Amino acid sequence: MKVCVFTLGCKVNKYESDQIALELERKGFEVTDQLEVADYYIINTCAVTSEAEKKSRQCVARVKKLNPKGKILICGCASENNARQFLKEGVVYISGTARKDILANLPESGENVVEMPKTYEDNGFSKVSRTRAFVKIQDGCDNFCSYCLIPYVRGRSRSRDIESIIDEVNEASKLSHEIVLTGIDISSYGRDIGQNLCTLIEKFSNIDARIRLGSFEVNVIDDKLLCALKNLKNFCPHFHLSLQSGSDAVLKSMNRHYSTAEYKAKVDLIKSYFPLAGITTDVIVGFPTETQEEFEKSVEFIRRVGFSDVHCFPYSARKGTVAYKKYKELTASNVDERMKVMLDLKRELKNDFLLKNIGLDHDVLFEECNGNYSTGYSENYIRFYKKGNLSGEVVATVGKEIFKDGLI
Repeated sequence: MKVCVFTLGCKVNKYESDQIALELERKGFEVTDQLEVADYYIINTCAVTSEAEKKSRQCVARVKKLNPKGKILICGCASENNARQFLKEGVVYISGTARKDILANLPESGENVVEMPKTYEDNGFSKVSRTRAFVKIQDGCDNFCSYCLIPYVRGRSRSRDIESIIDEVNEASKLSHEIVLTGIDISSYGRDIGQNLCTLIEKFSNIDARIRLGSFEVNVIDDKLLCALKNLKNFCPHFHLSLQSGSDAVLKSMNRHYSTAEYKAKVDLIKSYFPLAGITTDVIVGFPTETQEEFEKSVEFIRRVGFSDVHCFPYSARKGTVAYKKYKELTASNVDERMKVMLDLKRELKNDFLLKNIGLDHDVLFEECNGNYSTGYSENYIRFYKKGNLSGEVVATVGKEIFKDGLI
């Protein structure tokens, strides 16, 4: 019997899907993560934006068209937010973000969106690939940014037991070249269990695999954490620090907990330890309180920081959030114009960062081969292209020139 476990959204969702997939394989099922003909379909949904929630609904329609007889099971943030939107023919079971482990039993009836747990829900290890393994260390979020639905569908921050994390990292490092520590807000790790992110990092000093951090908040950056990262054998100096706006006024209305000056100081501190670190970020364009003047301040600040890449996206109103209740959205044409400016800036900054890295030595983890080229990522998260099949290998590499979205 074949089961498709299909994931929408973030790396945490993918980690949890791979936990389900691993358990299904242990039970003897054939498992795929691609939308193809199968007996069962487990769809792990996303609700970070209204577009992501729409894609989650559309995925059900795609599955029904692909295999009208297939049995569909739903879980994740979109069903946690609104289970009723998935009450459709062919959907036999609906759950939310908690107790995803139940889906490995392939229940064939019911709606089971249960209350969010108060402590971290540890459902065992996840599947590991030869190249990059994700290890979840935390769930939930306490920040309650005014635009964000995630604290409502993921619950409050809950940290995984430190020994459980160490065990999975040790196991994953035997098979995979790189470990990525991930969670909904890894910067809050340990606050609920008397630990912290720095203490956790120090436990990995003897791990031979590369260690990379997932997205986190800038407030956790300090000398102690950076020293701990510097002392790792193979730390990947890539910091994805959510910014969301380069305007102090907009940051305040977003309920972000830092100023632009504080953010810039943390970036400068990182660069004092890791001069060629890749520093990437998220930026929301067209937040309702963002005037043209505030947008221009944001553009100027983002250029001044000099990010290696910027993930920019238009503001998405989410029912149930403070911003949805409090603010009126900007016109679509206004947001579109600003998105064009921000995308141009993104390309400019990424190009500048690539140019700085030409001629420098990098260890690149090649993940796949398409056509004549293998592709993979350097420690500071530059995409490299190299001729030949090097999948699954870490290769000492020098970038010669800009090629596609990276270096060749």
